[in-house]
Amino acid sequence: MEHVEDGRILLVVPDGDDGFTASFLERSGHPVTTCHGPRPGSACPLVHGDGCAWYEGAHGIVFALDLSLPDHRAILGTYARAAKATGRDLPMRAVVPPGSPLPPGPDDVLTWAGEPSVSELDGFAALVEAADRLA
Repeated sequence: MEHVEDGRILLVVPDGDDGFTASFLERSGHPVTTCHGPRPGSACPLVHGDGCAWYEGAHGIVFALDLSLPDHRAILGTYARAAKATGRDLPMRAVVPPGSPLPPGPDDVLTWAGEPSVSELDGFAALVEAADRLA
């Protein structure tokens, strides 16, 4: 597979390591930045209105958030609204626990139930590459 120079993918995984997703995407030629969220007691800079260099440099975003938490839903919604407001074609996916009810969230952020499969990650990587080519 061709190396994608600017296909950086942001993983937003506040409560741990998402090594499988990161390693697969990196092997697919996508550099990965992992955000473990703000420090306890502080807010996500993008949600707070301060902007975020990692968001600005992302060509795709995978969230592994607990969408039952209002703060996590706010993060997801802010990222989706920011992309829509700027007209960015920014593929986004949210990983949710299998069988969990989906709380309200942005309609344009699709979900994966449980850890994404290789084929789901490959499809996501292809979306990022297509968005880069069309940009």
